[in-house]
Amino acid sequence: MLLISILFIGSASDNYLFAQDAVNLKDITLEDIWQKGTFRAERLNSLHSMQGDYYTLLDYNRETRSSLIDKYSYKTLEKVSTIVDSKDLTDLDYFESYSFNSDETKLLLNTDSEPIYRHSENAFFYVYDLKTKKLQKVADTKIQEAAFSPDSKKVAYVLKNNIFIKNLVNNKTTQVTFDGKINKIINGVTDWVYEEEFGFVRAFQWNADGTCLAFLRFDETEVPEFTMMKYAKDLYPYPHTFKYPKAGEKNSEVSLYLYSLGTGSTSKIDLGQYEYIPRLKWTKDANILSVQTTNRRQNSLKLHFVDKQTQLAKLVLEETSNTYVNVRDVLTFLKDNSFIWRSEKDGFDHLYYYNADGSLRNQITKGDWDITNFYGVDEKTKLAFYQSVEDGSINRTVYAIGLNGKNKKRLSAAYGFNSASFSKNKMYYINNFSDANTPSIYTLHSADATKIKEVKNNNALLNKLEYYNVGKKEFSSIRTESGTFNMWMIKPTDFDETKKYPVLMYQYSGPGSQSVQNRWNGYDEYWYYLLASKGYIIACVDGRGTGGKGTAFTKVTYKELGKYETIDQIEAAKELGKRSYIDANRIGIWGWSYGGFTSLNAILKGEDTFKMAIAVAPVTSWRFYDSVYTERYMQTPQENPKGYDDNSPLFFADKLKGKLLLVHGTSDDNVHVQNAMQMINALIKADVPFDSELYPDRTHGIYRGENTRLHLYKKMTDFILKNL
Repeated sequence: MLLISILFIGSASDNYLFAQDAVNLKDITLEDIWQKGTFRAERLNSLHSMQGDYYTLLDYNRETRSSLIDKYSYKTLEKVSTIVDSKDLTDLDYFESYSFNSDETKLLLNTDSEPIYRHSENAFFYVYDLKTKKLQKVADTKIQEAAFSPDSKKVAYVLKNNIFIKNLVNNKTTQVTFDGKINKIINGVTDWVYEEEFGFVRAFQWNADGTCLAFLRFDETEVPEFTMMKYAKDLYPYPHTFKYPKAGEKNSEVSLYLYSLGTGSTSKIDLGQYEYIPRLKWTKDANILSVQTTNRRQNSLKLHFVDKQTQLAKLVLEETSNTYVNVRDVLTFLKDNSFIWRSEKDGFDHLYYYNADGSLRNQITKGDWDITNFYGVDEKTKLAFYQSVEDGSINRTVYAIGLNGKNKKRLSAAYGFNSASFSKNKMYYINNFSDANTPSIYTLHSADATKIKEVKNNNALLNKLEYYNVGKKEFSSIRTESGTFNMWMIKPTDFDETKKYPVLMYQYSGPGSQSVQNRWNGYDEYWYYLLASKGYIIACVDGRGTGGKGTAFTKVTYKELGKYETIDQIEAAKELGKRSYIDANRIGIWGWSYGGFTSLNAILKGEDTFKMAIAVAPVTSWRFYDSVYTERYMQTPQENPKGYDDNSPLFFADKLKGKLLLVHGTSDDNVHVQNAMQMINALIKADVPFDSELYPDRTHGIYRGENTRLHLYKKMTDFILKNL
């Protein structure tokens, strides 16, 4: 497999070089990237593993508003049947996503969704019975987070911050909570900061026999409000106000409740002292709920087991750190209620196996490397499946290992970026492989890594790219005064080492992130090839604080976000400037969000190093950002004022010498436009020239609305061509 993959990459490269010699290559355009979808890769959409040896795929066409779900066999990859086609549904024109009930006899279909924030949305939900082919509407209005009960006879959901349960048999609806109120009380879904920073929206869970619903209640009455103006097309702008706890400010008071379907009673559970409840999950025992709590500083993470009958909570394990403890999604319960846990307690991210009482059975994975994903356990073979950086921090490889930590086996053969989608019974998996030269190839394997057949490839995209002016992404490392870091570089296809080139550096730099990865292009990278065709070298360096290299490397930025990241970008730029083919007087830097924050610091603190910078949606002071994220890495502003202010670009505006473009969306609910406005004021006060661009009603991603991304990238491209 490895040899075949290498030959494939080499062959594509040879063809590419031949194409360069044989034809006049076309330059990539911004319209190709952001309007025409010229380089869109094929992928498997919404793959859902079923019971047995089957999986389903959703085919949703946004243009025609049509949807269908097809069922496939893992053994043959052949289509078995079409489970549902929207053209056969009289009351539903299309659906956008789906989920099965426990025995896969019914589907929850949602349609006409409206985004609330990054992960949350309101939508209409329907239950589709696969046997009778009938649709049943869950509610007459749009709702949130509908979920089947284990017996499939009920659906729980949230409407206007209250929980409801729809009985699918008698069509009656029971209201569980009554105190929900916008910007005050939330039941069953998370508040803004939990959704953004703990990564979940549904805050209710059914137990195994469907007799109990556990849910979180958020009292955000005392949380300060943030207001954004909406401009839209109305005669008068109007305000959108929501609760947003900034660093050091009041958080929601979060509490855990159990609702008994039998008695209709609701009970509050005492979990002791805590600030956050970032996870709740029922165990295999219908009477035992697992709950994770953490303190405000997030350096203590506790796992509790709550007994449904006694309503008492028992502390099962606790992890502490002199920095912070990351909350993970790995917690997996086996039939006997023993469980798999993910921890960085030995300095690297690894899997641990615990008995049902919380005593440690053994550490499953070990070594000076991190696991990066966990795919579950086959209890019959006693094997755990995971993804890791064992083949180098820029790569991802899939492995199997015994629960006893023995008999480890590499499942993915090719070096690059591998991820796996396992069947429910863990007998098969589909491997998604790509590297910097190879777009995604999906292959079907049995659990012992035997390749059965190829599912999908992107040879057509590779063939298309042979006729475009696209260079190669080269991976290396760069040594600076502070360390050795991963780097990639893209050079012009007509690169001449006797000439000097300007360099644009890209970085994100946030805690645990990785921008230097051996995987296929994201859309920004096609923009880099466009810039390379105009004579620029693009480089990316992952400095200290980024991920894949253990906790010592990542957590060095604790209490000083922005310090080491900025130093590393400045030092890397200086080292690049020493190379004979790089013009040290023409080095620029850009980034988005955290990357925008670092870009601002880099051009201000490295005023003699960078000629220009672009900062898109940047944080300009961590005092303006949310409590959960910021305090995890910085503690509160009251505890660590120096750490906040010493690394805020607001205090260094007078150092600006190069050209700066500052970009922000006015409806950014994540990094508020307040950050840009404060930076603009600081630059005005310092009487230094700069450029800025505001995108009305756009959120953090600055993408909604016709031509938005195209306009943004034209703006940035013109700025680079003019100033670098």
